Amino acid sequence: MSTTADIKNGSILNFKNSRMKVVEFQHVKPGKGPAFVRTKLKDIQSGKVIDQTFNAGVKLEFIRVTSSQFQYLYKDASSYIFMDNQTFNQVEVSELMMQDGHKYIKEGENIDLVFDGDDIININLPAKVILKVIQTDPGHRGNTATNATKPAKMETGLELQVPLFINEGDSLKIDTKTGTYSERVKQ
Repeated sequence: MSTTADIKNGSILNFKNSRMKVVEFQHVKPGKGPAFVRTKLKDIQSGKVIDQTFNAGVKLEFIRVTSSQFQYLYKDASSYIFMDNQTFNQVEVSELMMQDGHKYIKEGENIDLVFDGDDIININLPAKVILKVIQTDPGHRGNTATNATKPAKMETGLELQVPLFINEGDSLKIDTKTGTYSERVKQ
């Protein structure tokens, strides 16, 4: 058994008979009283996020997980189909588990799927992805000094705000955690 000292963002633990992913945590040492750990836990099955506080040193049951690279093939009626790059076996990932992840990956790209035994419990998207703009208003020279933005639609269907100088056909680096524009990429 592990303790609260072993908590990290992204770790999976068995809590209240559910697999919970640590979204964020904070060790707190108040001036009076014992130390504690404040966490946000996400139920992997339902997607529900709860706030939970543990006293420092409490024993927790962490789940040992494995990760493998899979290639995204296509979207089926109610799931997303991935192929194992080693064995070429195909697996289905539910829409609930993908959430908005499908907006950041294109067919043929590789991502990591996290398993507990044979069950897929998480999807690890890259921190940043490069996507092409397919629809936005025309850019104007000289509008780069202000922080004004305009809507843009990316090749995967993702819609976000971009600076005014971005044009259709530009490739952009997108932060997958926040879904925001990072920078324009030359290709």
